[in-house]
Amino acid sequence: MNVSQMSRIKRWQVEHRREAPLEYHAWDMMLTLWVLGWMGVAPALMLHWSWMLALCVPAFFAPSLYVRLRERLHVSGRLRCDWLPALG
Repeated sequence: MNVSQMSRIKRWQVEHRREAPLEYHAWDMMLTLWVLGWMGVAPALMLHWSWMLALCVPAFFAPSLYVRLRERLHVSGRLRCDWLPALG
C-alpha cells in the first residue's frame, strides 16, 4: 500500500465521518500505528531495545494488513466496507 492509497482512504473517511465514525477512528488508529512504527525504529536502535524494534516492524504494515482484512470480510459478506472503491 502506498501513501497515495492511504491518502485516498483518509479523504473518504473525512468526507463520511458522520455516517461512519467508527471507520474514521479505526483508520486513524492504523495511521498512528504506521507513524509510530516509522518513528520508533531510530530510538529502538539507539537504545538497543530489540523488543521495541520487534513492535515497530509490524506497525509498518498495519494499514496494509487492515485493508486486506477488511477486503476479505467484505468479500465474504461478513462486513460491509464502503471505502474499498476509494483505493482505485
